Amino acid sequence: MLSTVASTIQIAIAPVFLLAGLGAFLNFMVVRLARIVDRARVLEDRLLEGHQTHRAHWLWELRLLDRRMKVINIAIFLCVSSALAICLVVALLFVSELVHWDIGLAVAWTFILCMTMLVCGLIAFLIEVRMSALAIRIRDEVLRQDN
Repeated sequence: MLSTVASTIQIAIAPVFLLAGLGAFLNFMVVRLARIVDRARVLEDRLLEGHQTHRAHWLWELRLLDRRMKVINIAIFLCVSSALAICLVVALLFVSELVHWDIGLAVAWTFILCMTMLVCGLIAFLIEVRMSALAIRIRDEVLRQDN
């Protein structure tokens, strides 16, 4: 029995390392979401205070931040779902060894589902990064100013 558990642990190490990496990436995305929310709150306050000089730009940026929040939330959801599927893979590996069920096909499909959600989450993250590039461009009216 001990050798069975030991061999299952060896098999489960790769998904667990994937889970650790995914956890670090999720932390990065959550920090990114927090920065987006902080920037949105600053712009909301400026707009509510009645500043009119940059109102059009702030509204544009606020709309972009709203879209970015939606996309990064989708990315986080997909990556968390992928992490849950990894946990399910590890659990299925142990159940199959302990109960002597032949569920290799279920493990494989669960891992494929995990990877599919991870790829989709990374694509959503890439889209959000591209959207953020729009916000960091320097406005033309600033570049045209003479010193």
